[in-house]
Amino acid sequence: MLRADAILALLDSRSFSSIWFWLLVMLAWSLAGRRVLGVPQDVISAVERPAPANPDDPAAIMLLDWLSLTLPRWRLRPREGAVLVGVAAFLFSGLAILGFGYGLEMAQALLLLALPFAAIFGLEMRLAGRLRALLQQAEAGMAPNVAGAEAARLMQRHRLLVLALSVLAVTVIAFYAALWMILNPFPF
Repeated sequence: MLRADAILALLDSRSFSSIWFWLLVMLAWSLAGRRVLGVPQDVISAVERPAPANPDDPAAIMLLDWLSLTLPRWRLRPREGAVLVGVAAFLFSGLAILGFGYGLEMAQALLLLALPFAAIFGLEMRLAGRLRALLQQAEAGMAPNVAGAEAARLMQRHRLLVLALSVLAVTVIAFYAALWMILNPFPF
């Protein structure tokens, strides 16, 4: 028979000592590096760098085709961007006040998990703008092999940046969680 305290133990609000929080951290960061702007990594890595001699390189054309399909989703109008920044600032400041002002562990954990993803979102929006300009140049007459190689270079650099940010974020979360557990050994 299920006991109520066993169910409540699964739904406990302690984050840093919960296996569920650490599973969420690992799942979120492993999924963050799988695709760049929705383009699978194997499509990006198939493009040869420097640009291949064949101007109609199939891998470069496939990458440009993927970009033409995924880039329209990464477009924000100025009003949408302002609203998004305002909502994000409200949510992050609320979590910061609840977490560090009032000592709520779950708010601290959510803030430490969400802040790097907000930075990655900003980097992806910037990359989408650069790739959109590159795609327009390819449509205007730039050789597909040159445009594909440049797009692959930008996307690989972005992927490495996300990888470095993920290592840094997990390290910061782990050190902060260890510090929290040392300073608050008994949560009740």
